[in-house]
Amino acid sequence: MAHKKGQGSVKNGRDSLPKRRGLKAYGGQAVTVGSIIVTQCGTRYSPGRFVRLAKDSSIFALVDGTVYFDQSGKRVNVQPADATATKVF
Repeated sequence: MAHKKGQGSVKNGRDSLPKRRGLKAYGGQAVTVGSIIVTQCGTRYSPGRFVRLAKDSSIFALVDGTVYFDQSGKRVNVQPADATATKVF
């Protein structure tokens, strides 16, 4: 009696596609309103000034400006391009 299965279907051999999470805009880069800065699972990066956390934990910009990080690179902020954008939505 053979102890190996024939050339039928296999239980393994499937793999999911990569999700391409991570930083989409780095420190010093210019972003526009609504630009996604970080895609993440959970809150690896926390939102700071002029950014918001989306329902899927992505962080996006609320104003045009420049990205910068603080708290040892764990909090994402945007420095507004114009000085009149001081209101946080």
